[in-house]
Amino acid sequence: MAEVIPFKGVLFNVPEISKVSGEDLLAPPYDIITPEYRDELYNKSPYNIVRVDFGKGFPDDNDKENKYTRAKAYLESWIKDGALTVSDNSCFYSYEISYRIKEKVQKLRGFLGLVRLEPLGKGNIHPHEYTHSKPKKDRMDLMRYCEANISPIFSLYNSLEKGISEVLSEINRAKPYIEAKDSFGSIHSLWEIQDIDFNSTITKELEGKAIFIADGHHRYETALEYQKEMRINKGPSDKPKPYDYVLMFLTNMADEGITILPTHRLIKSIPSDALDILSTDFEIQEMRNNLDITAAIAGKRDVYGLYTGGDAWYRLSYKGEGIHGVPPALKDLDVTILHDLIFKQLLDIDSIAYEMDVDKCVKLVREKEFEAAFFLNPTQVEDVERVALASLRMPPKSTYFYPKLLTGLVLNIFKNTF
Repeated sequence: MAEVIPFKGVLFNVPEISKVSGEDLLAPPYDIITPEYRDELYNKSPYNIVRVDFGKGFPDDNDKENKYTRAKAYLESWIKDGALTVSDNSCFYSYEISYRIKEKVQKLRGFLGLVRLEPLGKGNIHPHEYTHSKPKKDRMDLMRYCEANISPIFSLYNSLEKGISEVLSEINRAKPYIEAKDSFGSIHSLWEIQDIDFNSTITKELEGKAIFIADGHHRYETALEYQKEMRINKGPSDKPKPYDYVLMFLTNMADEGITILPTHRLIKSIPSDALDILSTDFEIQEMRNNLDITAAIAGKRDVYGLYTGGDAWYRLSYKGEGIHGVPPALKDLDVTILHDLIFKQLLDIDSIAYEMDVDKCVKLVREKEFEAAFFLNPTQVEDVERVALASLRMPPKSTYFYPKLLTGLVLNIFKNTF
């Protein structure tokens, strides 16, 4: 069963640096930070967590001086200076995000804790999509130097019990330990859960529950690789070590507040007779360009938008029922039909770029940067659970969980974990 435990988190010492706001200290996940926004975060504060999680590299960097050695130095100096502080006792941390989506205010509520590492798909921790290797090397180097989990993995569990929900509701009535507004206007709030009974309620409710990685597959796989490396270097141990756990944000799928957004696909080259090829398997409707592409396909299963330039775009409606030879949990997913049928079988496309902004996709096609854009609906959270429990994986970028968690609210520095 998945083991979830409280820990002694490392937090920014808000009273000590009270003149600095949460916005000055925290940062989005490293993989969505542009070079320009990284410069902006650097300028906000000498304590901004981006200096650790996604620091700048310089031309004269070497094995002894580089962004990873600097990350380690920042952590050590911030703790020494009192900018970072360690929780007095092991605890969980309530984390709530108030955000707006389609003019509606939503609240994503969960908690931060440590989860005992297990091989993916062989226990109670399940991935749902494939990853690329390059980001994992960067995360591995950061973990080696800092000996810490800097940013949490976004994970889901499914529980009809209301114990944890009641705990979080009670805790969140108090003033947050730290609060910050992100660049999208979402409000991120954090509370320490010091009450032993509350922490016990959280631990007990999650006993035997499956955990699904929503966002952070690279970081989980890196944590497994680091654990293996440390066990080789340190030898076996009768007691769990800090590197046997990983920092996670856990939220209940049964609660409201989880939003998944679609990531659209941009294609450099598409066959000139693509519509004729697609017409065998798809009903094709030509739509005027002044119609909202995503609104015209919203809520429809196996329906896609295709834009190839000009004043019109096409709505593609799949005529079939899943893809033959593909496992049941995957065969009728929008992303599977798009990748396995349209890209691989029909159009022979293997070079794909990803973009969430519909207007930017259209602009890039009009400016001839790409020949086509495919638009799709978001994957449903129930699909994530079904695919993960079947020990299968979706194509990369099948889900974009929103809002993104901020980095820097709580760190798990291994020498302080227990």
